[in-house]
Amino acid sequence: MNQVDYLRISLIDRCNFRCQYCMPEGAELDYLLKQELLTDEELLTLIQEVFIPVGFTRFRLTGGEPLLRPSVVDLVGKIASLPATQDLSMTTNGFLLAPMAQSLHNAGLRRINISLDSLEADTFDQIIGNGGRSRWQDVWNGIQAAYRVGFDPLKLNVVVIPGVNDHEILNLAALSIDKQWHVRFIEFMPIGNSELFGDLGWVASAELRQQISDCWGLTASQIRGAGPADVFQIPGAKGTLGFISQMSECFCDRCNRMRLSADGWLRPCLLNENGQIDLKTALRHGINTTQLREQVRQLLAIKPEINFKERDSGTTAAYTRTMSQIGG
Repeated sequence: MNQVDYLRISLIDRCNFRCQYCMPEGAELDYLLKQELLTDEELLTLIQEVFIPVGFTRFRLTGGEPLLRPSVVDLVGKIASLPATQDLSMTTNGFLLAPMAQSLHNAGLRRINISLDSLEADTFDQIIGNGGRSRWQDVWNGIQAAYRVGFDPLKLNVVVIPGVNDHEILNLAALSIDKQWHVRFIEFMPIGNSELFGDLGWVASAELRQQISDCWGLTASQIRGAGPADVFQIPGAKGTLGFISQMSECFCDRCNRMRLSADGWLRPCLLNENGQIDLKTALRHGINTTQLREQVRQLLAIKPEINFKERDSGTTAAYTRTMSQIGG
């Protein structure tokens, strides 16, 4: 079991997209009220007085869509400036990124993951579920802006959906050849979309690797991330290809992270909430941070026993919260 030192922090549960794998059409979305969210002060208190003292040094800001949080640049600056912060990154859909990329970089953000599920505007719009004008170009502009600013590594996340975007695997993989971009293929998961998942199923990472290998060859990369991706490289490519295989190749034994929801719940696992702690309510009721640290330590001690391997016994089939509600 890896040392758990990585916290995914959901800044907001709202999103400006309705992606099929995250918030499918027809899903009942009960957004949090503003007063239900952790305030900036509460979040910073938890980071400085609870999480850092128990060993967390790496933080990823997520959503919903984190760029929708009005104070996001200020928050980035405050978290990045903490002496104990060894790494600060963000996952975004990129739609609002182009005009914000420089400010985020100036504030101290250095790594960014951007969702790019298709290079075809029509397919992209089908996946994100938004009517009206196409949003693909805005996301592409955000990617280009992040690259110009100097985010390194710049990672592109691709959720592979059978019959929707799986015909684009080679085109997406090719983005890693000429630029130091890291394309990560993620297996489609049944979270809040069990009806859609049952119809489409998922494509195993091994199949994608074989397809890419048949075209260019594929070797294990010397560049290693600290997360769940198995990293490979097209020979001679500047970037890498990562495969996150939570459905076909469970990686619970090397998980190094916990998740803090936008309303203050600390959860040990994406699909298993055993042991979760309501930190926001505790803070607002005057529980001191010394007690909260002890609760987090206790959760860390049992984390090796809490994983989503239970999906084999049907746990995920009954899972109703959407990906946006748990921070991805």
